[in-house]
Amino acid sequence: MRQKSSIICIFRIKNINQSMNVSRETIFFLMYDIIVAGAGHAGCEAALAAARMGCTCLLISSDLTAIARMSCNPAIGGVAKGQITREIDALGGEMAKAIDASGIQFRMLNRSKGPAMHSPRAQADRTLYSLYMRKTIEREPNIDLLQDTVTAIECSSSGTFAAVVLSSGRKVKGEVAILTCGTFLNGLIHIGMTHYEGGRTIAEPPVHGLTENLVSLGFISGRLKTGTPPRIDARSVDYSMVEEQRGDDEPVRFSFKTLNQPKRKQIKCFVTKTTTATHEILKKGFDRSPLFTGKVKGVGPRYCPSIEDKICRFPDKSGHQIFLEPEGFDTNEMYVNGFSTSLPEEIQLEGLRSISGLAGVKMIRPGYAIEYDYFFPHQIKRTLETKICPNLYFAGQINGTSGYEEAAAQGLMAGINASLRVKNHPPLYLKRSDAYIGVLIDDLITKVTNEPYRMFTSSAEHRLILRHDNADIRLQRFGFIAGLVSEELFSICNKKIADIETLKRMLLCTRIDASEINSILPSLGYPIVNSSQSALTLLKRPGVTLSMLVNASPSLKAAIYTISTEPLLYEQVEIDLKYEGYLKRDLFMNDRIQRLESHQIPPLFKYDTVSGLSNEGREKLKKHLPETIGQASRILGVSPSDISILMIHLGR
Repeated sequence: MRQKSSIICIFRIKNINQSMNVSRETIFFLMYDIIVAGAGHAGCEAALAAARMGCTCLLISSDLTAIARMSCNPAIGGVAKGQITREIDALGGEMAKAIDASGIQFRMLNRSKGPAMHSPRAQADRTLYSLYMRKTIEREPNIDLLQDTVTAIECSSSGTFAAVVLSSGRKVKGEVAILTCGTFLNGLIHIGMTHYEGGRTIAEPPVHGLTENLVSLGFISGRLKTGTPPRIDARSVDYSMVEEQRGDDEPVRFSFKTLNQPKRKQIKCFVTKTTTATHEILKKGFDRSPLFTGKVKGVGPRYCPSIEDKICRFPDKSGHQIFLEPEGFDTNEMYVNGFSTSLPEEIQLEGLRSISGLAGVKMIRPGYAIEYDYFFPHQIKRTLETKICPNLYFAGQINGTSGYEEAAAQGLMAGINASLRVKNHPPLYLKRSDAYIGVLIDDLITKVTNEPYRMFTSSAEHRLILRHDNADIRLQRFGFIAGLVSEELFSICNKKIADIETLKRMLLCTRIDASEINSILPSLGYPIVNSSQSALTLLKRPGVTLSMLVNASPSLKAAIYTISTEPLLYEQVEIDLKYEGYLKRDLFMNDRIQRLESHQIPPLFKYDTVSGLSNEGREKLKKHLPETIGQASRILGVSPSDISILMIHLGR
């Protein structure tokens, strides 16, 4: 029987610092269940999940003052990203609670569109967010912190992960390791024709040696690029020349645990626009742009182009929106969203000063591009464990993704599955119909990732089911089983599910008098009615809400209030009933897809023995090594006929 703690040294060290007088021999004999390399958004979620599931965990970072640092836009959520944040919370992760505690402006995006597109977003106080995560991690008794850098891993004679090698030359043994290296792997920063080695910012060193070490073990690496805009002094903005953008009057929180917290102070953001003059100024620096002169070799994200990319790709557009977003309550630093660039510093400043409201702006730090190594994600399993080295997991930008939310989701899933591995329990898989997180991981392991991957609602074929408002209903049971969701919170979720079903049955059976109906229908453009109608029939009419019916019918109000007075609950009932036909069709299609997902492919299956497969199909199957027929069917280049042949060969 395994001991609860795997520390085999006679003592444990809290907040181990590289400069402390601790012998290398002592450190070597520390033995952890799980070692997490990197304390960004992925690393924090991985370490917290592992510790809360009862595993001893070592979290290693080159700078313990930069835990969960927001190196780019200090914001959480947005289209699809808001849904992911809610899912992280439903599974027992920390990101949603962190943004609720540090948010400075909350907005629900796409309110004018259908419910599948509604996405919460919040601007964060950059310093408060990082401080919240640092405090949360330090409160976990199963987490030790170490300020150092992982430069290599060591494997046992069987090829299984055994230990990490640190830049100090020391080694730490572990049963499992999770690499969450962000943009640090051989990071190179570009500003014009000037280049610096950097891991995330100019002030942070990159990680050398780890890429080369992993490549020597058989991993295949690539090179990607991302960028960030300049930061400006908020006191130098002329606010009479920009458009004000306020947060929501009734902000929606991210965490299901903090939904009913009282209102808090919010900060204004602002909107302005580039001009043709701006574009002409920036063009003057194109001959010194690292993007256009070939200095940058990595591929950047198409969906978040730099301002110079926008000018080239959309030459007929006279202006591009710029969002001025404060970086916190107690700082004058402001983020220039929409102006990501790596042009020379003086060109950046001149371009900024040509924008309305920024004529006298002061630039605190310039924008820059950063290149970094990543590893093609067809080399990981659904659990995020690597196929080449058992007990080694990859999470975050090392897998070719972009964004805090995508990284945190991977870190959480890697932490959960690594802990389940340590405990010899079955792994946790999220299907595409379960969560955006399931879509994210499935896309990574079945599609070709040649540019930074970002989640969009269009990526999820079940997006009407995968809404932000029902993430707890979809996922809390998984978090509860894993031990990350408390019994109290899970009971609240179960009551919510029961209340929704009770409300649906009540609306089906309740009829509303014609006089009460006619008090609301004309204002919505409907003709008056002469007889009573069921509340369910009325609710399915476009524009009619449950709140309207409750206010129009005292009897309905009295009946409903015996069940719940929660407006968010009413919203879920409305969505489920108004979109009932679409949801049933979606679930029917999902059932058909799941038949393919249930057909396992043996890990060592020999595709060369299957006659009739197309050459491209065989090549892609051998490269991705799908775990199920469903996965195989989503690999680009594997045809339906290849799937049919494969199923016949497997005895279906």
